Amino acid sequence: MCPSDRNSRTRPERTSSVSDFRSAFEVIDADRDGKISKEDLRRFYAGFSNGFGDDDEMIGTMISLADFNKDGFVEYEEFERVLSRGKQSSAASGFGVMEDAFKVMDKDGDGRLSHQDLKSYMNWAGFSASDEDIKAMIRLGGGDENEGVSFDGLLKILAVDFAH
Repeated sequence: MCPSDRNSRTRPERTSSVSDFRSAFEVIDADRDGKISKEDLRRFYAGFSNGFGDDDEMIGTMISLADFNKDGFVEYEEFERVLSRGKQSSAASGFGVMEDAFKVMDKDGDGRLSHQDLKSYMNWAGFSASDEDIKAMIRLGGGDENEGVSFDGLLKILAVDFAH
């Protein structure tokens, strides 16, 4: 016990930070203008084999549900608000957007992101990533080079914390 009667090992509790969903937002904000447009969502969903990216009605509905200020775009604060609501509901529904991102990246649908899956997606999204960068991402996500990384590993890579 220290003289001030405080436990020196006590750390302040972590609270939700503005950056919790920033990485996910930046993946979807393809043109990097700080807001998600219908076109950004089309590009994001273009990797789905079911043609979801071509469904203008669905894309429009997604934007309008998240667009609280009704300017036609989803700004970061709106994006965070939608995902934060998901955290408060069932665990499975809280991951919706990130699960969609994972499915887009997982080209062979095996439930793991291989080196090639990550490299391909990074190039498609306009990020320059060397083979060593991809290997480091896989290690950061708790995977190995041969098996790739799981959905939980992708969350670690993006530093998205849905658990607090």
